Amino acid sequence: MKGYGMLSEKAIGKAKKKPARRQREVAILTELARIADTLAQLAPPAPTVPDTAAADAFVWQPPGSLVPVPRVNRVEMSLLRGIDRSRDALADNTERFAKGLPANNALLWGARGMGKSSLVKAVHADTNQRLQKSERPALKLVEIHREDIESLPALMNIVRHDPHRFIIFCDDLSFDSDDTSYKSLKAVLEGGIEGRPLNVVFYATSNRRHLLPRDMMENERSTAINPGEAVEEKVSLSDRFGLWLGFHKCSQDEYLEMVYGYADFLKLDINRTLLRAEALEWSTTRGARSGRTAWQYITDLAGRLGVSIDQ
Repeated sequence: MKGYGMLSEKAIGKAKKKPARRQREVAILTELARIADTLAQLAPPAPTVPDTAAADAFVWQPPGSLVPVPRVNRVEMSLLRGIDRSRDALADNTERFAKGLPANNALLWGARGMGKSSLVKAVHADTNQRLQKSERPALKLVEIHREDIESLPALMNIVRHDPHRFIIFCDDLSFDSDDTSYKSLKAVLEGGIEGRPLNVVFYATSNRRHLLPRDMMENERSTAINPGEAVEEKVSLSDRFGLWLGFHKCSQDEYLEMVYGYADFLKLDINRTLLRAEALEWSTTRGARSGRTAWQYITDLAGRLGVSIDQ
């Protein structure tokens, strides 16, 4: 009987421990569930499929948003003067791309204020006007800001399977000496395993032909074991653009042609001799002749004449 009593005491002890063990297990499971909920809240939201039919132009906002632009700030193609060869080359490249034919990435480089970004937006609008006569879907323009260039692969993945064709546009693209994001741009444009999607072309504007500062390239040349290879690494970024379009400072006659074109388009009532004199004085005080300078003068003139400008 003694042994039986001892066995009973052990069984009773184990039975008393079971509720405590269950409580610990419940507490552990509760804590794990809390941790899982916290991690779920910290995780980025699942990417949403953008409605690319909502507009013809968008602004990319990482990590995964395409914000529609209902009204693009652009000028008429006919108002872009003094850049005829660049205009025709970019228009031809864009129209081929919109029709599903091979087309190149384009780099518009050169003097400030000569209409590089204006040309991209004008060509996009002009191409879509011609597409309206066919059954092809509209060509989409997506602007990506320079500081978001490292998110370009995510943007490419979002539009890769979309039925539309896209111009990814980066205005004033350049890289500083301590910036290495140009390497990811190289891979996305041509060098990656997936490569550039067939429905995407990349247009960029820059004041630099090779997108990199000259002192950066010279420093690479002086410190590298093989200077030639170091410079090739930097220059190869611009080689990803099959179409190079140079924009140079305009002459006085070209500047005046821009001024006259804007004035006629807006129907500004001013004597042509006075218009010429004021326009030249305006460019002299600013130390530059460009399409931007011409438009700034016209803006001032329209304000003085009480004419509204609906860009």
